[in-house]
Amino acid sequence: MLFGGFDIVVIVLVIFVILVLFAGIKTVPQGYRYTIERFGRYTRTLEPGLNLITPFIERVGAKLNVMEQVLNVPTQEVITKDNASVSADAVSFYQVLNAAQAAYQVSNLENAILNLTMTNIRSVMGSMDLDELLSNRDAINDRLLRVVDEAVHPWGIKVTRVEIKDIQPPRDLVDAMARQMKAEREKRAQVLEAEGSRNAQILRAEGAKQSAILQAEGQREAAFRNAEARERLAEAEAKATKMVSEAIAAGDIQAINYFVAQKYTEALTSIGSAPNSKIVMMPMEASSILSSLGGIGAIAREVFGDAGNSPSMPLPVPPRPRPAPARSTPPINPSTPNPFNPEQER
Repeated sequence: MLFGGFDIVVIVLVIFVILVLFAGIKTVPQGYRYTIERFGRYTRTLEPGLNLITPFIERVGAKLNVMEQVLNVPTQEVITKDNASVSADAVSFYQVLNAAQAAYQVSNLENAILNLTMTNIRSVMGSMDLDELLSNRDAINDRLLRVVDEAVHPWGIKVTRVEIKDIQPPRDLVDAMARQMKAEREKRAQVLEAEGSRNAQILRAEGAKQSAILQAEGQREAAFRNAEARERLAEAEAKATKMVSEAIAAGDIQAINYFVAQKYTEALTSIGSAPNSKIVMMPMEASSILSSLGGIGAIAREVFGDAGNSPSMPLPVPPRPRPAPARSTPPINPSTPNPFNPEQER
């Protein structure tokens, strides 16, 4: 089959139309933005989906990812405010908000964000002391985020987070910090131990004080009770003495015998109950006193008769005196020399 000139022209036109359609239809995936340039000048931004452009007049300028992206910041050597050298690395999260500004306001966007973050890390961390640097990582992240986000705002970029991953001081500095921390903890332990000892001594002193107060109160109460008991006893003795005196004044000889016998018995009881008394030697006058008591009772019966006797108050019976034990003289052995006989010695 032979094609004529008209057929060839039609085929060429069909192919050209197909190529034009392919060149004019642009499909933008989700999460991306395409910039369109007309004769090299930015005109618009294509949204995700199917888009049509003018072939051979408009073209796609830049394809930008508008999803949040992660940028690893390499390790940086930082000199702190107190001249300590530390190594720090970080990670940065950013997102393209304006595709046209990100495409035409800065060249090599990632490299620009990376260098800007590194510069601000050295600037922010270099203005802080080492102790502040190690203990205030959140404050460092906030300052870095604020500074970097403000710097990239004209580029249509939003820096969402800047995080310091690791801070590594020199090894000798780490050892010095460990010794310092150990000394600080030992000091705290000693302070706590001293405070505990002080509190224990205070509590013991308070307990001794309370014990002394209670003991003094108990002694005072016991003294009051003893004084009251002695007062009651004195009152009873005074009453008994008064009754005996009244009986003696009335001529009751039995009361005299009772009074004398009671005092004598109390005296003997005191002598016999002494802790250092094993043998009680009674004088000869004791038997005479007891006999006189019996004589007084006999005289009283003769004078007053049975009227002076009372069944409730019987006459005391004087004890019989014990006969003294006979002394035995040891026999003298004629054969034994007597040191006091000079003749025998000779």
